[in-house]
Amino acid sequence: MDAFSKCRLSPDIEALVASGHYPFYLPVEERLDDGEVVVDGRRVLMAGSNDYLALSNDPRVKAAGVDALCRLGAGNSGSRALNGTLELHRTLEAELAAFLGHEAAMVVSTGYQANLALSPLFGPRDLLLADRYIHASLIESARLGQAELRRYRHNDVAQLGRLLEGADPEAGRLILTEGMFSVTGDLADLPAITGLAALHGARVILDSAHDAGLLGAGGRGAAEHHGARVDVQTVTFSKCFGTIGGAVAGPRRVIDYLRHCARSALFSASLPAACTAAALAALGVVRAEPERRRRVLAAAESLRSGLAALGLPVTPGFAPTVPLVVGDPELCCRLWSELLREGVLANAMLPPSVPEGRALIRLSVTAAHTEAAVARLLDAVATAAERLGLVPAAVGGGRC
Repeated sequence: MDAFSKCRLSPDIEALVASGHYPFYLPVEERLDDGEVVVDGRRVLMAGSNDYLALSNDPRVKAAGVDALCRLGAGNSGSRALNGTLELHRTLEAELAAFLGHEAAMVVSTGYQANLALSPLFGPRDLLLADRYIHASLIESARLGQAELRRYRHNDVAQLGRLLEGADPEAGRLILTEGMFSVTGDLADLPAITGLAALHGARVILDSAHDAGLLGAGGRGAAEHHGARVDVQTVTFSKCFGTIGGAVAGPRRVIDYLRHCARSALFSASLPAACTAAALAALGVVRAEPERRRRVLAAAESLRSGLAALGLPVTPGFAPTVPLVVGDPELCCRLWSELLREGVLANAMLPPSVPEGRALIRLSVTAAHTEAAVARLLDAVATAAERLGLVPAAVGGGRC
């Protein structure tokens, strides 16, 4: 038996490749300032980016990264624990902790690693209660930990309450959720979750990958938006902060513990200086320019109302990610292909990234998208959806 015999694509993926509607690993040749990218030599509207505040191409963020690159090199050649800690890391950690309202923070090389770094908190005598829609990195973190994992239905705080009521009183209790769910675009019910946590002596761990920098009066994320207090928070720099990297923030004793026990941080090379400096510069922009948040949230509202006017099902909310549920994976990929034909690059989300029967196109807007860009996106959706019979012909073919 050859150990590599399992290395073959599934029939569904092979069929997608053969059909010409394969929606993954499409190379982008250039990123432009106006929310467009170049694909196959053609300018298309980027409607799948997580760069919500349009900071990845901001001159200040890029200049900070270039300066750090020139002064400190392309890499640190070591882990944070040994020789890879920069003064820049310590500065960013202090600034992030203050921004998020925590005692301390630990910077790591990716947001995925930040979530894996949580695993030492999930001990053998603990009960970990997690929303069913949490990110794959959080699921892997739970598997690395030793806690008993129980999943509650997405945002079903009544079921979460029952699970807490039935928990062993001797067990440590932790609740794990995202602040803003990246696929569905809705928010966790943090007021109810933190209320249950206080009632049952549980700790709340929040993944703020998609909401830190975006939500709340100061851009601190879903917890600030709801006026809720969480115990530990993870963030990634690959969304609102325009670069790559991640961090865990929380009580100092927890962060100190993770510095010495989180294997994803201990045994990985540290975040390069350029990315660290870029994230620090982006944090400054987040604090100084709240209009960026207002711009992207207004664009998201225009997109939602426009999709609803087309007769397409739209989930309520105001997140910059808007799911367009198609259901059938093949039809979903055909819609992705038709959108690209119309000059729009979106994201096709197929099982297991989404539940079976819930394949969807995830549309997203950023602060770089003008009203004209949103109108162009809606026209493309109308045309592509009409072509596939997803909306009545009278609705497609442009908007009034």
